[in-house]
Amino acid sequence: MATQRKRNPNGAGTITQRKDGRFQAAVYVLQPDGTRARKFAYGKTWAECDVKRRDLLTKVDQGVPVPTRSAKLSEWLPYWLDNIVKPHRKRTTYAKYEVHVRLYLVPLLGSKRLESLSVGDVRRVLVQLQKKTSAATAKESHRVLRTALAAAVREELVTRNVVTLVEPPKVEDRELSPWTLQETLDFLAAGRKDPLFAAFVLAIALGFRRGEIVGLRWENVDLDKREIRVRTQRQRVGGEAYEDGPKGKRRRQTLPLPGICVAPLRWQRMKQAEARVKAGEKWEETGYVFTTRTGRPIEPRNVYRSFTRVAKDAGLRVIRLHDARHGTATLLTAAGVPPRVVMEILGHSQIAVTMNVYAHVVQDTQREAIGHMDRLLRQRPGRS
Repeated sequence: MATQRKRNPNGAGTITQRKDGRFQAAVYVLQPDGTRARKFAYGKTWAECDVKRRDLLTKVDQGVPVPTRSAKLSEWLPYWLDNIVKPHRKRTTYAKYEVHVRLYLVPLLGSKRLESLSVGDVRRVLVQLQKKTSAATAKESHRVLRTALAAAVREELVTRNVVTLVEPPKVEDRELSPWTLQETLDFLAAGRKDPLFAAFVLAIALGFRRGEIVGLRWENVDLDKREIRVRTQRQRVGGEAYEDGPKGKRRRQTLPLPGICVAPLRWQRMKQAEARVKAGEKWEETGYVFTTRTGRPIEPRNVYRSFTRVAKDAGLRVIRLHDARHGTATLLTAAGVPPRVVMEILGHSQIAVTMNVYAHVVQDTQREAIGHMDRLLRQRPGRS
């Protein structure tokens, strides 16, 4: 005689078998508004359904709200930003995501519920964004929405991520045009007397990012051993300056310091010592390499302002400070440095990023290789 399953105690939910053969669990759960409502979960077997029932009960015991209806995107996206992105991602990432959620995704898709969002909905919004803004903005919004829906899948609010079924808009790669070797030498000659000359040298010789420059501390610079470590960077987001960990592989890097960087850094340390004496009690010891007259860290945007001013005064093309990183890759490639080594120096997380950065120098390398081939094939038989 088959044994009858024991009934669960009150409040522990129930499991029943449906007409289609599947099993259904029902549990009273807490709602975001403080009320209680029945939440259903389904499984192919009783055991599978029981696991889901227990998971729901755990959330009940912990006081975690479990919506019984699929949330609207206008509800889920802000929740995702505040509870998933903000605690675990960099502030710059949160700020970028927040802009796309506030300006584009909520206004265009906010009324849609997670379970009813369709491939067509996503595609129509991307077309609208591409027309109103740009393909790059539409592509980034696609990425933000895809990431948000992936989190919803992990939370079991939806069973699939429909955004992955929509191809993002194609964006033409920005044509890179870093300085030539001569332009770089002209800039260094013109900027030699600038207070931030050492910062410019780090950007050009090692591909330091702006945040890495202003976040550099003396404790991570060893001029005797000629080593430099990137452990922190400084950013400003939403009017607030803060210190953060470096991007990509930078946090694990100890780089050899090129000879061209040593003298400017010694000069920087000497000038800072003079400023410390002159400031007296007003001096604030922060340990940063690049500081104001009172020892406070300099503003990230001021590095670019000085960089631009020196370039203009020298009659050079004005490029982004970040393009100096592309110039670093170009110079290293022209010197025959292998791509993997260039990747490590620049702190890229993937070799594909490095290859894209200096792809514009590949053509010259190809010409040289074909030239060697041409000379070999033009040799007469019997001659070496």
